[in-house]
Order: sequence, then structure tokens, then C-alpha cells
Amino acid sequence: MKYISTVNEVEYLIEITDERHISVNGRMLTVDFNPVSGQPVYSLLVDGQSAEAYVYPGEEKWEVLLMGRQFPVMVEDERDRRLRAAAGGSVSETGEYHLKAPMPGMVVSVLVKEGQVIEKGQVVLILESMKMQNELKSPRAGSVGRLRVKAGESVEQRQTLLSVQ
Repeated sequence: MKYISTVNEVEYLIEITDERHISVNGRMLTVDFNPVSGQPVYSLLVDGQSAEAYVYPGEEKWEVLLMGRQFPVMVEDERDRRLRAAAGGSVSETGEYHLKAPMPGMVVSVLVKEGQVIEKGQVVLILESMKMQNELKSPRAGSVGRLRVKAGESVEQRQTLLSVQ
């Protein structure tokens, strides 16, 4: 099966060849990707290099937290992409978006204020989890709607932190 993954507006063609091998843009990689303790935490081994990833569904894309950085990831198979193209649609950049906590943790700092105009990819909040500080970024340009947390608060996974309008 072939998939198209879009990360930070860069597309990657991914083909799963078997349980241990994938091709990314034609480059063959040996991978091992396993869940840890039934959590949205995965042990990832790519060509012998190890990492831990938090993967959870967002409102419109998958959210991946890897090495302290959050990445919104759109994943489509070839059929879905053709259907979306035929419908003439893409992900809407309008309406309210709720940024949610990718994992339980503590809010270290909130870097924006209600009503503040922000850019796509701008760091809006720092969340500490498992002794790592993670930068959470705005998935799109807009203005900060309602802040629902403040520095020092503990949050649960998928708890709404703020909204972007």
C-alpha cells in the first residue's frame, strides 16, 4: 500500500513493503514501530536509530511528538487523495481549531495571550511530560481565542489547551 504523508507542507511518498521495511521517497528503510504499554507512545527504530514518539489523532491531522517537537501529519492513501482532489477540497484553514495536549503533563509556559495574532508553526505553549519539554505549535495562522490553561497547571491527554480562530 502507498501513502502520501504531508509534514510541514512537505510531501513524502511512503510504501509499506513488509512488516519490517518501508520505502520513503524511494529510499528503503528497516523499521520497528511498537506501542508502549497501551499508551499513545511508540518505540520507533529506524535503521538502528531509536526514538520515542507520541502519536494521536488531531481534529484534521495526526499529531506526532518526536524528540521534543510536535508535527501535524496528514496521511492519505492514493485512493483518498484522488477522491479529495476530485471533490476539489483541502483541509480548511477557517473556523475554530482546538489545540489539545498530546499527552498528560504540566504546562511550563504559555507564550501567547488571548486575542494575539499568531503565525502557522509559531510555538504557543511549552508542555513538560516525562522530564521532556515539548514545544506545541499553532497548526495555522489566526488569533488566539480562549486560553484554557496557565503555567503550572497539570493537564490530561487530549485536554483542550487553547483555541485558534
